[in-house]
Amino acid sequence: MKRLFALILVITLWFGVSLSAAPAAYAEFSFNALTPCATSEAFQARLEAEIDGYNTRLENFAAGSAPAAYLQGKIAQTEARFAKYAQAGLLCGDDGLPHLISDGRWDRAGEFTIPALMFLYIAGWIGWVGRAYLIAIHKDVKTATEKEILIDLPLAVKCMLTGFAWPLAAIKEFTSGELVVPESEVTVSPR
Repeated sequence: MKRLFALILVITLWFGVSLSAAPAAYAEFSFNALTPCATSEAFQARLEAEIDGYNTRLENFAAGSAPAAYLQGKIAQTEARFAKYAQAGLLCGDDGLPHLISDGRWDRAGEFTIPALMFLYIAGWIGWVGRAYLIAIHKDVKTATEKEILIDLPLAVKCMLTGFAWPLAAIKEFTSGELVVPESEVTVSPR
């Protein structure tokens, strides 16, 4: 019954259904301080300053040498990076740096949502793989402590390769009851 209630609560919160009819509130934010990076003078000055720094260093090397080729590649990478910022429609401040807006507006959702979801997926993968490794090594109680210190690499790689589907595995284990332990197995402080 507790799991059913928890599942209903999570689904309700997930879809944003609330018992009150209060409208969503947004913090007041002024876009007046920000300008599109494509038209920002500070953004263009920052680009020119970076390229000038590379050109200054480039003068110290002979044309066609390995350091010169490296610096020319860095100049091309810098120009491409700044062009992507300008084409993406990012907004720049007085400092010439792009500012990400993460206030819940759908027209700016791509600036924050995709990287945030990627972070959560990767962090979950790392945690799930670590958990799977610890569960696997504790099946053999005699060597469990040793394998926590000296990692069993073939087992760790196996856990890593199967960990990419961790969201599905977590749902499966939650529904089957493997993910949580009974309350009788949870240690409680005597205080």
